[in-house]
Amino acid sequence: MRVIAGRRSDGDRPRGGGRARRLSVCLGALGAAAALLLLAAGSAGSTDRARSVLAAGRGMAIEQLAPAAAAPAGAGQPFGGVAAVGALFTETDGKLGSHFCTASVVDSKAGDLAVTAAHCVYQRTGTIVFVPDYVNGKSPYGVWPVTKVYTDNAWDSSQDPDHDVAFLRLSDASGGTPIENLTGAETLATDAPTGQSVQVIGYPDGSSEPVWCSAPLKGFSATQLEFDCAGYTTGTSGGPFLTGVDAATGQGTVIGVIGGYQQGGDTPQVSYAAAFGTAVAQLYATAEAGG
Repeated sequence: MRVIAGRRSDGDRPRGGGRARRLSVCLGALGAAAALLLLAAGSAGSTDRARSVLAAGRGMAIEQLAPAAAAPAGAGQPFGGVAAVGALFTETDGKLGSHFCTASVVDSKAGDLAVTAAHCVYQRTGTIVFVPDYVNGKSPYGVWPVTKVYTDNAWDSSQDPDHDVAFLRLSDASGGTPIENLTGAETLATDAPTGQSVQVIGYPDGSSEPVWCSAPLKGFSATQLEFDCAGYTTGTSGGPFLTGVDAATGQGTVIGVIGGYQQGGDTPQVSYAAAFGTAVAQLYATAEAGG
């Protein structure tokens, strides 16, 4: 695994016709020894720009992911967002550029990690920031710079689609408060079984709010997951495949992120994700250890 301080990539590149959206998922059953990753809430990782949240003392307030019973099927629907999922932006001189991918906070000891697709950040130069729960130009939980990117050697050497996963370390807030203390976090699990229903969230390019959809998780191959729901266009790469979502918090278990085969898919109707397995567990451990 290679760790790169402040690195970014070419972002969400359209493939095979230019309709690159991404997403697919179904809950992961906690797997045997090293399959289940329950990330412990921690302390460390946010940005100095989370000032509005810190000042308001919102603590662990989480927006509700719309009524679970009303989860849309067949096409991604715009909604008001959830605290632990947000958009990745470029930033220049303190000003946000365009958002280009999606990421989500994952439970960790230091509370400062997020997960996205490796192709979103691989070899990207400049400043990348994460804006959780971004909707209509508003950043209720602040803006958090990415300080390190963790990708697997198999991705770095050949962009292996089975390793299209990256963990991001986010900077501390001015008071040392980690992002997880403000937004909450998704738990992380490996070896998820197919056939279960999952909810997927993503930020399409050019849209001012995220979309979400609920559908059964399919096995595209032994190492790739498939999620069939329309509306996942360029920009949704890195969006989490969530299972067991709590209607009160909008949080669940992430078992994949839009990416992998065709960097997430060549049409907005079908999305893919590299199945989280042992390699992702090891990459997460490296990121959590701060190596």
